[in-house]
Amino acid sequence: MSTLLNVSGVTLRYKTSSVVVTATEKVSFSVDRSDRFVLLGPSGCGKSTLLKAVGGYLKPSEGKMRINDREIVDPGADRMMIFQEFDQLLPWKTVLENVMFPLLMTRRLPRREAEQRARAYLEKVSLTRVVDSYPHTLSGGMKQRVAIARGMAMEPDILLMDEPFAALDALTRRTCQDELLALWEETKFTVLFVAWMRPRLHHWPSRFNTAPSVKFNTEWLV
Repeated sequence: MSTLLNVSGVTLRYKTSSVVVTATEKVSFSVDRSDRFVLLGPSGCGKSTLLKAVGGYLKPSEGKMRINDREIVDPGADRMMIFQEFDQLLPWKTVLENVMFPLLMTRRLPRREAEQRARAYLEKVSLTRVVDSYPHTLSGGMKQRVAIARGMAMEPDILLMDEPFAALDALTRRTCQDELLALWEETKFTVLFVAWMRPRLHHWPSRFNTAPSVKFNTEWLV
């Protein structure tokens, strides 16, 4: 497979009121097209910070990140991010409107085509019955599935997922993981997934990158 994302020697630092925090130090890894790639490590080791940097929201202190052989310098529609919080949906918009929103804002599709694509991805995550509902009427698992549909509807090069199922109960989490894997089997999208506990992942990843402390290593755990 060809390499989609390359992270080379990336160190990320940020300032607090009193100190400079090193979130990651000299991290290197690559993600191939259609990979299900997991950054695995304990809370506070810098996984989410690194994911945000891949998204273009943070600039490395050292090293380079490239996607499709282009250096990552800012956010872009080629990378869509899904967070673990339930409040990432726009509360004044319906489920369908939430999924359509980035397609319309980026002018990627005209309204009719955006609606058709949004409905298609909502069908893939089994949410066709709630397309006209508002976020406050949905369960946590349903909200996360809407967020996944919204991200995938943009058909990005890579989907960035920051422990999107961490706040769900065990049964709902397992169901969402199984649905996500089934969706991957159908579309073979590329995903970079952050997690802190391997048992939560079951059979989801194709590759791991473990992260002891703040310095990631490059040992593959298949």
